[in-house]
Amino acid sequence: MKHTLADVVEIDLHKQPERPLSAELRSLYRKEGESTRRHATRQGLWVAVLIYVLFSIPDILLIWDVATYTIVARFVVGIAVLIAFEIQFHRNVKTDWLDRTCAAALVLGYVGWLCPAMMSHQMQNLSYYMVFGAIFMMGANLFFSFQFRLSLMTSGIVLGIFFLSLLSFFPDNSAYPLAFGTFYVSCFVFTSYVNWKLNRERYNVFLNAFEARLQQKEASERGDALLRLSNTDPLTGLENRRAIDQRLRDYWAGWQSHRTSFAAILIDVDFFKKYNDCYGHQEGDRCLILVADALTDSIRSYNGSIGRYGGEEFIVLARVESKDQVRELAETICRTVENMGLVHQQRRDGMSIVTVSVGAAFTRSEAGTKLEKIIHEADRALYGAKASGRNCVKLFDPNDPHSSDESENVAALLKIATAQNLVSLVYQPIRNVSSGNVEAVEALMRLTMIDGTSVSPGLFIPIAERTGAILNLGYWAIRTVCCELLIDNHVRVVSVNVSPIQLKTPGFATSVAAILGETGVAGGRLAFEITEGLEMEMNSDILRCISDLKTLGIKIWLDDFGTGFAGLSWLRLIDFDTVKIDRSFLHDSNTPRGEAMLQDIIGLVRNRGHKILVEGVETDEQLALMHEFRIDQVQGFHVGRPAPAEKFRAKPHVDEDASRLRRPA
Repeated sequence: MKHTLADVVEIDLHKQPERPLSAELRSLYRKEGESTRRHATRQGLWVAVLIYVLFSIPDILLIWDVATYTIVARFVVGIAVLIAFEIQFHRNVKTDWLDRTCAAALVLGYVGWLCPAMMSHQMQNLSYYMVFGAIFMMGANLFFSFQFRLSLMTSGIVLGIFFLSLLSFFPDNSAYPLAFGTFYVSCFVFTSYVNWKLNRERYNVFLNAFEARLQQKEASERGDALLRLSNTDPLTGLENRRAIDQRLRDYWAGWQSHRTSFAAILIDVDFFKKYNDCYGHQEGDRCLILVADALTDSIRSYNGSIGRYGGEEFIVLARVESKDQVRELAETICRTVENMGLVHQQRRDGMSIVTVSVGAAFTRSEAGTKLEKIIHEADRALYGAKASGRNCVKLFDPNDPHSSDESENVAALLKIATAQNLVSLVYQPIRNVSSGNVEAVEALMRLTMIDGTSVSPGLFIPIAERTGAILNLGYWAIRTVCCELLIDNHVRVVSVNVSPIQLKTPGFATSVAAILGETGVAGGRLAFEITEGLEMEMNSDILRCISDLKTLGIKIWLDDFGTGFAGLSWLRLIDFDTVKIDRSFLHDSNTPRGEAMLQDIIGLVRNRGHKILVEGVETDEQLALMHEFRIDQVQGFHVGRPAPAEKFRAKPHVDEDASRLRRPA
């Protein structure tokens, strides 16, 4: 497992960045401005040499008798220093060595001028001109950006040379050495102090700038961390819905501007709630992490984006060029999770491992201009995958009435169906095989468009379940059968089909009790048919709801028994009043093998003590077989077609269907 619950998104927003040690800071200080310092030192040396040479003019005016020697010395020293410096500069010698070269140039420049100047006979002029040496001290301390120790050493050497020169040059005025010595020492102390302050100030400026950069980096990293945190699912480490929505907008912009096609794929972990309830939330989290890792691996070669869309649902976005590629990617995702082999023993569909249902949609020209459209289409495809047995892939098909735009029209119609009287009920008789009497009727819902066109129940019922409209339709149906047939005792029992969604809804049993109270109908007059299907997960909420309904006296029937995987478990968990055997077994009974299978199922149900109702009776031969097998009740076109409530409210008449059911003695 690549991720753990603790380290998927571990971001310490209060962590302080590490500060370098003092020695490291000094090293950084020297290295940071090295390039700028190199060029500044080079430029400064050229300016200093130029000024040094220009001082040839005071030489001519003050010590003209040795001016020739001093001028030659100036040019020789200046040219030699520049040549040496340029060679070092172009060989990328370290900046510290360039500084040392400049410091040596200052000392040589002073000595190179002082030696020939000392031979002059213009003693008075020279005694004043000796102030020229102070310029070299100022150059070392103020003109160049030497480190303090180098500038102190350079200016100290200049000061020492000056005092040595006093041994050779001592004018008659004894106050001269004291005056000029004091001046030189003062100049040395002052310029050295200023140099120390400047170096310290430059270092402090560096520290402030470094701290500012460090804080800026810290703020930037913290901002990046917050951004990652806001875009990352803390459990799986995948992008969260906020981030994946932004990616979806980017993909959509590419499709709108450059027609770069892409697929949106929704993945839902099958029966995850049962896994979570059985194995615990920690194992549930571990399951989601393993699935996330598997999905990430499966899409890596497609260079797609993956995110957690909420709960146990994931989303994949990938640039693809055809529907075949979309299907290939979706199948890869589905099989990758299945091949993990993660145990899930609480399923009731014949599988014992964790699987996923996958719904995919592909960009198409007629899909409109809203990016939400492709997600909506993928969601509808995912619903189709769940309805088809799960652990499978469904691609959105605009020509499929269950997933096309027609279903959107039906979904919109269902919102106003009861208010606009677009729904109605018809009732199909359920007859006792022995007596032929109508013992109950099954309420069947019908829907018409505003223009009167009929909508197939096979189309609008799944849409009503998907959109949640089944809740209002269900309450309407229960109230309607009470008012149309049960209040005036036109029939003994009316069965109503109940969706698993209704049984999962909190307060369903209470709402049914309220309807019975309003209409004055006893609960024993109602039967709720629960279809054995993959959408029916027997969790504690459903079992509690069924128990509450039975407390009201309502009969609970198991519909379409034998078509799913969970029927036997339901027979063990729930005390059904009647079990309806699916019509497919009766229709297959025209073969010896089919008849034997039907007989086995009847025997199994009879041993559990339930009443048996076989649906789909359409011929005399099938009816005769029901007599032979001693079935309790039958339903089908041969014994009664669906009819409006008016037929059952009519005055008693000869019932031809009932007479057809009675066998001659």
